[in-house]
Amino acid sequence: MPKQAVLLLAHGTPETVEQIPEYLRNVTSGRPLPQAVIEEIQHRYSLIGHSPLTEITLEQAKLVERQLAADGVPVPVYVGMRNWRPYIPDVVRQMRADGIEEAAVVCMAPQNSRTSVGLYRRAAEAEAAGLRIDFTEGWAHNPLLAEAFAERLRPAIGKLSAETGRAVPVLFTAHSVPCRTIQVPVPAPVDGQAAAPRLWPGTAPDPYAEDAKATAAQVAALVPEIARWWFAFQSQGASGGPWIGPTVESTLDALASEGVSELILQPIGFLCDHVEILYDVDHLFRDYAVKLGIRLERPESLNGSATLAKAVAGLASKGLARLRG
Repeated sequence: MPKQAVLLLAHGTPETVEQIPEYLRNVTSGRPLPQAVIEEIQHRYSLIGHSPLTEITLEQAKLVERQLAADGVPVPVYVGMRNWRPYIPDVVRQMRADGIEEAAVVCMAPQNSRTSVGLYRRAAEAEAAGLRIDFTEGWAHNPLLAEAFAERLRPAIGKLSAETGRAVPVLFTAHSVPCRTIQVPVPAPVDGQAAAPRLWPGTAPDPYAEDAKATAAQVAALVPEIARWWFAFQSQGASGGPWIGPTVESTLDALASEGVSELILQPIGFLCDHVEILYDVDHLFRDYAVKLGIRLERPESLNGSATLAKAVAGLASKGLARLRG
């Protein structure tokens, strides 16, 4: 029987502020960013100390490995990062050197986008050589994923509701992406006739925005104590044209005009703490909300959630079974 393993893929993050320029070159595939943008990102990292994404993802891998063993699937779990060490190609080469012949690959970004998750997949497959890979395309609708978020959300709602004596609404968020990466381009007319829209990339519209909203709806359905809820895209980039919205800031403006004074913000597009939570939510959005008269709180991130580990282990088990055929 072929030797199998699991490979978890994540974004990656630098260990120090000084590494930010090199890291950003990886994120943009070498495209230069304005110096002001680089300095602003360095400033944000300096305020939170560092982003713990890598160490948390490595710990999540250990939890998944233990869960797989408990489920009768004792295989090693590796972690590869697209934009920082340990880089995906290096990890795939190490897997081959370790004698791994088949791998179930799961991206730790549940909402699929061909131009984000798709980049992770291409990085893994480019180094696969004889290593057979089963790649989980997306898992935004996974019931255990929704339950993991619901487990974090319930106590946060209960605490704030008890303090205020009122039902508390929720704002779900996911990371924004450039509009150009998910829109369906319309080709120029040919001989005066309008051409059919070109589905790009692939054979269907990019699923990212709908995936993100679907995860939010599933979480909300599991937490009936939510009075009202909304969805917004956060952390729009500073360059590269327009990014999808609505933004968190515009949504907070609208909620303030409706008289909302307390709000839970839960990022359902992220599986662990990193700069888009520890800075964007805990500093930027919280300060923005305070100026509008809104008290903004967020639940604990999934991080070491046992339910999340079960979700990922289940996906990996199915991928390994498909490889066994």
